[in-house]
Amino acid sequence: MDLSIPRLAGQKAPTRGRLKRAFGRAFNFVDQLDATGLSRSLLAEAAGVVRRPLGSGAAVGRFLLGEVSSLVASAARMAGAPLTGPLPPPTKDRRFSDRAWEENAFFYHLLQEHLLRERLAQELIDAAAMSPTQAGKARFMSQLVVDVLSPSNFLWTNPAALKRAFETGGLSVVRGFLSFLEDVRTRGGWPKQVDGSAFQVGKNLAATPGKVVFRNHLMELIQYGPQTPETYRVPLLFSPPWINKYYIMDLAPGRSFAEWAVKHGHTTFAISYRNPDASMQDVSLDDYLLDGPVAATRVIREITGAPKVNVAALCLGGTLATMFLAYLNETREDWVNSVTLLNTLVDFSEPGMLGALTDEKTIARIGRRIAARGYLTAEEMGSTFSLLRASDLVFSYVASRWLMGEPLQPFDLLAWNGDGTRMPARMHLDYLRACYLENRLAKDEMVVGGQHLRPSTIRQDAFILAAVDDHITPWKSSFKTTRLLAGKVRFLLSSSGHIAGIVNPPHKNAVYWVNDRLEADPELWRAGASRRNESWWEEWARWMSPRAGALGPPPPMGSSGHPPLMDAPGAYILEH
Repeated sequence: MDLSIPRLAGQKAPTRGRLKRAFGRAFNFVDQLDATGLSRSLLAEAAGVVRRPLGSGAAVGRFLLGEVSSLVASAARMAGAPLTGPLPPPTKDRRFSDRAWEENAFFYHLLQEHLLRERLAQELIDAAAMSPTQAGKARFMSQLVVDVLSPSNFLWTNPAALKRAFETGGLSVVRGFLSFLEDVRTRGGWPKQVDGSAFQVGKNLAATPGKVVFRNHLMELIQYGPQTPETYRVPLLFSPPWINKYYIMDLAPGRSFAEWAVKHGHTTFAISYRNPDASMQDVSLDDYLLDGPVAATRVIREITGAPKVNVAALCLGGTLATMFLAYLNETREDWVNSVTLLNTLVDFSEPGMLGALTDEKTIARIGRRIAARGYLTAEEMGSTFSLLRASDLVFSYVASRWLMGEPLQPFDLLAWNGDGTRMPARMHLDYLRACYLENRLAKDEMVVGGQHLRPSTIRQDAFILAAVDDHITPWKSSFKTTRLLAGKVRFLLSSSGHIAGIVNPPHKNAVYWVNDRLEADPELWRAGASRRNESWWEEWARWMSPRAGALGPPPPMGSSGHPPLMDAPGAYILEH
């Protein structure tokens, strides 16, 4: 066992100036959070609690009774009787996976207190009878405060950290403190999540062989090389989100959806968007539509000679793909044969926690913040998404990295997640207002590219996938898309969350649920769904095959009009 104190390569002592700049970045994010009105929501909650003393008093009473029950259960456990406390322990929270949280009376009581505070925070919001927007913000902020105060965040109340300190003679505490200083110096106090040194884009990420066959000011189009003697006649276009780099759809070999499609005979193309800078501040949602999937499809049809393409799209790329199909209907261009929407929102009437952060006042504040520099930074976007699952993506690393001094592990999903992109100011504000605030697309009211977009006119077959634990695109909101489209729809519910539910190659624990009867109520659909013990990738391959045309010789890589420009993954993906 290596108990040496690590030297942080290239790290100088954190001088006062460096620490000031580092903490400045942290305070800047606090200011960014306040731009969403979170602090005001807590004030509104306090006012609501005062106005409704009966409801808030009942919540406080339940909290105090729970405290008594917790003390009794802890005392009984100290005496050897396994008495159950007022609240069941969390089963999926990594912070409390150590057996001591159950077996040691002191730590059991600390956990019960944490759970009671969590319940009290939510019940006080219910008692305050706030507006849905204010309540959503208050829930977000209250949960964040509860998570900050969690006993797992402090050395003396974290049994796993105490055991590790004892085992290492205190060296784990030293390592953790050095990691804390490094994160303050380099990340503004945010705990680092992953060791990305094991990954290199183009080598073991975004590594499926191909060529860049087209480039404009906004995106590069990648054509993957065939890996089967024959390929389907109808090519496949990947429409990724541009909040992160496109290679979530072409992750590590064996975990790449693009590689899976190519190996199943699909002539596959992928859009790779630029990382915007200040020069792109006026790029709009219209530009992303016209210079993204519209331009890409024109090139694909010219290269392959196919009149139609199949589209597979993820998250924001799926919202854009829906706009794309509705746009083609208005321009009377029959270019798309089928669409696959992965963890995608089209109806934003119930968008989850993100919806609480995108009211009119918040969008106006965000607009003022990003107007000067012309874009939303990747760090701002990434931090917001991390806080939506703070227990997993922030505070579990506070415990493992800062308290226990554990080394970071290489993980392709987190390496990709850290490779964020900026968002052009105009496009970002247009998107927030049109989708999250006004829900124009689902209402058949959106106008993009000079066309009135109506999803209700989309008659292509659609394969829609949602993930049961998705915190960004709630699966019940994804299910709403089944009621918007006019074509034949197949809906699947995958396990896991927003990203892990997508990166789902065949493995022994893969599972999804399917029900051919599309009920109006998603819970009724789920109640009648059957469980399949396989990856949804396998079901998608079976669904896509009859919609991909006949098999024949692969088309050329590029064409005379669009010759290959460079090897995949191209140049735009490397922009920082």
